[in-house]
Amino acid sequence: MTATLSRADVVPAASPKRRARAGGVLAVVPLLAFTAIAFGVPAIAMLNGAFSVKDQATGASSYSTQNLTTSLQGAYLTALLGSVKLSAVSAGIGTLLGLPLAQVIVTSRFRVLREAALTASGVLANFGGIPLAFAFVATLGNAGVLTRHLGLTDAGWDLYSFWGLVIVYLYFLIPLMVLTITPALEGLRSQWREAAQNNGATGVQYWRHVALPVLLPSLLGGFVLLFGSAFAAYATAAAMVGSSVPLVTLQIADAISGNVLVGQENVALALSLDMVLVAGLVMAVYLPLQRRSARWLDA
Repeated sequence: MTATLSRADVVPAASPKRRARAGGVLAVVPLLAFTAIAFGVPAIAMLNGAFSVKDQATGASSYSTQNLTTSLQGAYLTALLGSVKLSAVSAGIGTLLGLPLAQVIVTSRFRVLREAALTASGVLANFGGIPLAFAFVATLGNAGVLTRHLGLTDAGWDLYSFWGLVIVYLYFLIPLMVLTITPALEGLRSQWREAAQNNGATGVQYWRHVALPVLLPSLLGGFVLLFGSAFAAYATAAAMVGSSVPLVTLQIADAISGNVLVGQENVALALSLDMVLVAGLVMAVYLPLQRRSARWLDA
């Protein structure tokens, strides 16, 4: 008698692991589609506008790098450098102040105080825009409560300046640094400190030779994250300083609305592309640092 093999006997059934992998891929498809629409379409429109130049005489459009060249000259370049400077200074100060504050929170013996501090940091890290600007204007502005009571105007204090804006940005950057560096601090093992102490190391030597080298990737990653948050901020600076402090986000708004020159919408898109390139460089530094820090702390 001749045996007949069916297709089911020849083709092995898909393993559960393979079926689970296929189901995972299908589950990600909606997210990928949403990402492509939400980020891909605006990115394509930005690139198209940044490289499009319209002839004022004929109205015809052509592709050129004129808008990008314009965005890197004169007041536009000054605003871009101003944003980079403001972001770097505020991120550096936020990193230096956020690390010891996070260490105090992590080593606190009071669980309620620790949870309250982390919750407050989560709230303050997302507090910005016009409400934050109004709070500082009412407190430290020219007619603010503390300004009048402490006589800060006579001492040369000016909230509507570069350093005034740095102080305002620190209000949400320091809590953001606390949230960013706290997991890394929790990853420091007590055995490392005990081993250092058993070998005669002081607390300063432990932090200098053990803790800080391990935390350095996380610290640099936190700095990069703070830099990006300050670099992209708009509403707070617009409500506080207007055009008195040159910032690229304010220049983009002026170019779109035509406050300075009419027909500079594509220059605004070129400025946006400049910001994307800076943010891309920032992320290119941030991601490897995070992976390196994770290898140390998870070992």
